Amino acid sequence: MTALPAPAPERLLPAAERPRATVDWWGMAWFCATEATLFACLLASYFYLGVSNPRWPPAGIPDPKLQLPLLMTLLLVSSSAVIHWGERALEGDRHGRFRAALAVTMLLGLGFLSLQGLEYADKLKHESPTEHAYTALFFATTGLHGAHVAFGLLLWAYVGIRELLGHFDARHHIAVKNVSLYWHTVDAIWLAILVVLYLSPRLY
Repeated sequence: MTALPAPAPERLLPAAERPRATVDWWGMAWFCATEATLFACLLASYFYLGVSNPRWPPAGIPDPKLQLPLLMTLLLVSSSAVIHWGERALEGDRHGRFRAALAVTMLLGLGFLSLQGLEYADKLKHESPTEHAYTALFFATTGLHGAHVAFGLLLWAYVGIRELLGHFDARHHIAVKNVSLYWHTVDAIWLAILVVLYLSPRLY
């Protein structure tokens, strides 16, 4: 009796599909959600104090200037758009474009922090973070956000090192997706800060 040939292993089971979102991506997503909740609490506190006081910001404190914050917004939103383009380039194995996008994103992030430093230098000439609740919330919220931007730049530096070491290709770059998610979250949080801290005082 002639033995039948064993079926090829690849025909025993259907090819497994690569999951759209891995466990570490969901971990980053939940981390971003907790950070967004933290800022939501700070901004809710700001709104609560704002509607509870007849004058907000308090008397003697002018409304926040908009020139630097609007420029900072432009830099941060642009950085999100650039790194999104870079991520798409990496998915096509175009590493040169991804590296260029990563470098530009980091430069834009550094530009944001530099402008925030200029804003702080100007505000600290007239206001102290310990002066009252308004200044405490303003510096705490914007300072904490600046710390998140700085942390994001460290994450991008880590991604850049791994890219130079050849760790990423078109299918395997979950670290890029994770840091990109974090960066976009920080960007969205800044837009909320811009509306609440810089624009809303003109409505009271």
